[in-house]
Amino acid sequence: MSAQPSDRVEARVVINHDVGLHARPSVKLTKLAKAFRARVELAIGDGGDWVDAKSIVKVMATKAPKGAVMLVRAEGQDARDAVAALIALVERDFDEGGVHAVAP
Repeated sequence: MSAQPSDRVEARVVINHDVGLHARPSVKLTKLAKAFRARVELAIGDGGDWVDAKSIVKVMATKAPKGAVMLVRAEGQDARDAVAALIALVERDFDEGGVHAVAP
């Protein structure tokens, strides 16, 4: 995680969720992002477009697959906490404990 001027923080994490950033993980991510006052954005890969991490529609539209690198940045009073919490959520596999089986 790198601190920058004006309470701006960026970090990156690999999405290891079996089906990537689909509906359920996206809801968890946006709900967590909304808990912070900072402006929070994410991008998929270094060349990806930055989107509002508090918008479920924009987060789901990234269609990030398993193995994609997600960049998270935040700016504001609680930016460091916001980025740390979002990175931790992804690292914990969205608190789904590795159970993402699709029914036959």
